[in-house]
Amino acid sequence: MTTEAPFRLRSVAVSAYGPALLYGFSSGVTAPVIAISAIERGASIAVAGLVVSLMGIGAIASNIPAGVLTTRFGERRSMIWAAAFNAAGLVLCVADVGLWLFAIGVLAQGMAGAVFQLARQSYLTEVVPPAMRARAMSTLGGSARIGAFVGPFAGAGLIKLYGLDSAYLASLIVVLGAGVIAYTVPDLPSHGSAKDVSTWSITRRHWRVMATLGVGVLLLSAIRQTRQVVVPLWAHHLHLDPSTSSILFGVSGALEALVFYPAGLVMDRWGRAAVAVPCTLVMGLSFLAMPLTHGAVTLGVAATVMGVGNGIGSGIVNTLGADVAPAIGRPTFLGVWRELADGGAALGPVLLSAVTALAGLASGIVVSGLVGFAAAAVLARFVPRRRDS
Repeated sequence: MTTEAPFRLRSVAVSAYGPALLYGFSSGVTAPVIAISAIERGASIAVAGLVVSLMGIGAIASNIPAGVLTTRFGERRSMIWAAAFNAAGLVLCVADVGLWLFAIGVLAQGMAGAVFQLARQSYLTEVVPPAMRARAMSTLGGSARIGAFVGPFAGAGLIKLYGLDSAYLASLIVVLGAGVIAYTVPDLPSHGSAKDVSTWSITRRHWRVMATLGVGVLLLSAIRQTRQVVVPLWAHHLHLDPSTSSILFGVSGALEALVFYPAGLVMDRWGRAAVAVPCTLVMGLSFLAMPLTHGAVTLGVAATVMGVGNGIGSGIVNTLGADVAPAIGRPTFLGVWRELADGGAALGPVLLSAVTALAGLASGIVVSGLVGFAAAAVLARFVPRRRDS
């Protein structure tokens, strides 16, 4: 009698985490230069901001179609097509074809990223045993964060040596590399027929989960996205120079990248709520503390706490989605799930801006912190207490 060898994450290190690392690097290389490139092509500052936002708009617009595409054609083919589509968008960014075709290239990157990320999540949900799912998902998120953290530094060096377009060329090379890795991934087995699976049928069947746990994910994503705005805004309010703001943000990001695997280990051993609730509470508290800071040191402490809070929640959205996703139509469900998360990410900064316009920046930050407490309450109530083993 033979016993099956235990599953190890390193067995999917290249197939699962290689593309995530490369995609994170690709985004990290190009994100800081999109606005500058748009201005060089004749955009005003306001239009350049709109072009930058097309990356997120493309992702939000593509989450649900990405789920349908992956359900119908499978994870492997979807990743290959997404890499090719992203590469085409990057070619438009490099080519001197005018502002609006450049904007279409940026939009294409966001759309392709949504397909690729959803297919990665669906792939890991299938191949990783439930007892190791959180570690797998947190490592997926951590891989992307490491790539996104390293990307801007690599991009700065390339731009210094070879000019602005070199950032897009480097991104093009790594995206093609991600596509090659995806090509080598074996197709996953099919769970029943996807012919009768639609976004409407999946939503109708699982609306209770989306209206409860999904709302918690939306609120969590809102405060996560807002944290990227409040540190530089409050640093500016304190009259700190931009380089200090960048250092504080970088330190916070580095701490996030350090704690992703312990976060997954805690989730696998003690349940998802053991991470989801502390993550949102710590971020909420750090938001409330930020208006009390009065210099670089105290702001640095608040930003550090915020980074740790966000880092310990690495992979929680993907893990919860994988836990509650059905076997038949799983990518379609995950597409709706990601739409909730990305919708929250879009709404968070809007709420901050609205409250700031009415009552000032400190009030906007405090209200955003209260969103974190609301997320903690919803997740504490609706995160499943039992999980598969």
